[in-house]
Amino acid sequence: MSLLRRIISRFAHTDIQVPDFTPYRRNPNPCSSSSSSAPSRHLVPYMVSGTAVTVALYGAKAEVIRYVEFMAASADVLALAKIEIKLEDIPEGKNATFKWRGKPLFIKHRTPEEIQTERSVDVATLRHPEHDSERVKDPAWLVVIGVCTHLGCVPIANAGDWGGYYCPCHGSHYDSSGRIRKGPAPTNLEVPEYHFPDAGTLIVG
Repeated sequence: MSLLRRIISRFAHTDIQVPDFTPYRRNPNPCSSSSSSAPSRHLVPYMVSGTAVTVALYGAKAEVIRYVEFMAASADVLALAKIEIKLEDIPEGKNATFKWRGKPLFIKHRTPEEIQTERSVDVATLRHPEHDSERVKDPAWLVVIGVCTHLGCVPIANAGDWGGYYCPCHGSHYDSSGRIRKGPAPTNLEVPEYHFPDAGTLIVG
């Protein structure tokens, strides 16, 4: 009888010992519900995802900093970002030309007559309506970029039908406030950012 049992056990595989994996299970209690063990099962994926996101953010930050430093202006370029001008070197009624950021810069010391003329202009008659007071911080000084707004030529100072600026390329005439009065230019000459730190100094930029 015992021989028969051994034969039956051999063919039924009832003699095989199944390993106990209980110590390696996340939840050693196989009778518990899935919802009750969800927090412990999700902990590892959350930690892995959080670590991956943190590493990615630090990598992106380093890349952005490297790009910004690469694109930043060099010291010699920053030195040209502003220009300081001594106003006493420009006589009344004269226009001085400087180079600023690769463009000509016109500084005109206007006479009282020019100031009066430009302030009495009917703005409604202008192609690009701007009152003279909107274009100057000190009535005696006009500061404009010397580039014609038509096709980028450099106008001639103290010339043209209005005594301001005249572009020889296509015949645009500007007055002593840098406003377009005649010709193909669509807008007035550009006024850059500038300020007067004191009565005798002008800083552009």
